[in-house]
Amino acid sequence: MKIKGLRWVIIGLIFLATVINYIDRSALSIMWGNENVEGSIAQSLDLTKDDYGNILNIFMVFYALGQLFTGKIFDKVGTRIGYVLSIGIWGLSSFLHSTVRGFLSISIFRSLLGFSEAGNWPGAVKSNAEWFPIKERAIAQGLFNAGASIGSVIAPIFIATLFVAYGWRTTFMVVGSFGILWIIPWLLINKAGPKKHPWMTDEERDYILKGQSEADQKDTSDSKGKSLREILSFRESWAIVIGRFFLEPIWWLFVGWMPIYLFDVYGFDVKQVGMFAWVPYVGAALGSIAGGWVSGRIISKSNSINKGRKVTILIGGIIMFLGLVATVLFGNTPIVFVSIVFFVLFGFQFSIGNVQTLPSDFFSGKSVGSLAGLGGMVGVFSVIIMNKVVPIIAEISYTPIFIAIAIFVPLGIGAIYFFARQIGPVEK
Repeated sequence: MKIKGLRWVIIGLIFLATVINYIDRSALSIMWGNENVEGSIAQSLDLTKDDYGNILNIFMVFYALGQLFTGKIFDKVGTRIGYVLSIGIWGLSSFLHSTVRGFLSISIFRSLLGFSEAGNWPGAVKSNAEWFPIKERAIAQGLFNAGASIGSVIAPIFIATLFVAYGWRTTFMVVGSFGILWIIPWLLINKAGPKKHPWMTDEERDYILKGQSEADQKDTSDSKGKSLREILSFRESWAIVIGRFFLEPIWWLFVGWMPIYLFDVYGFDVKQVGMFAWVPYVGAALGSIAGGWVSGRIISKSNSINKGRKVTILIGGIIMFLGLVATVLFGNTPIVFVSIVFFVLFGFQFSIGNVQTLPSDFFSGKSVGSLAGLGGMVGVFSVIIMNKVVPIIAEISYTPIFIAIAIFVPLGIGAIYFFARQIGPVEK
């Protein structure tokens, strides 16, 4: 049996895994509420906003560690088994949220969820490097990233509906089951890499392999990856590390705190959050695909990876910056606020898909997942700092928070331009 376009089936499965990933991680914030929201997690377990901030940071600490270690694991065992381990553990962890009785138990399962969910990102970057030619990697990354946005669109409505009908414990049981079921089609379809997959046509195999770098073409299962010290000896690696340190908090501010912002500033309940919170993620999904498409078009026309990545990253950065400034100046009603955030997240995803593709532009084989995971870990530690600061500042106003992350945009984009003078393979 031969399947035309098998690479798109593989990225489709990773897209679905990412949708599940974001439904699982969004469930807590959507159902958290506060002491006044009937049946919410906060009210049921007698937990506070400070508890929420601490739980969010526990998740992020283990998510950061997971980025680093699962990147190495994916490089070691490959993407097929790596994904089975990652999504199997996070599906079970999400399901077990239904059994929690207080701060300690929810923290334990949240840490397992964070560590295992992190594997989705270095795993996807590595898989895209294996399955796609260079000029298509950004659109593949964009499709994968769109899964995060679609998951965030689905989650508020889906979770709020389940919450109203069955409560938060049953909701965790339902969403936790999705990841475990996903493993079945993944193992059936992803039998091997593109070089050896029995269902791949010769035409597609040649198209993928000829469109990869010389280092990618020479890479074999016996090839050894570089150590983190060796990876960081290249100036270009710091473009990813520092760039993601400044850019990651922009996305995570809205993922982690937008429902809480709507609870606090506009007095929303869980049902109202479900009605509003999904809108910005439509913009994020569109930005993911558009950023990948624009980058691919520029690379095809100019034959320059450097131009394709940098122009696209810059355009997204400008949109992000203007949107964040607008949240301060004009975001005075819930409808206006979520509309502005629509454009902020559009710009973020327009850029970040190309930023996340950089490890496979610089390196090949068993170094890609390691650098992707390292960049993700550093970015998450920046988010952890933000999560400690947000509850303190939010007691007075959210405005300084929006101003701070607006400043992060030029710092992140500037780091990429400064350290990656020429985007392309660094191994000679």
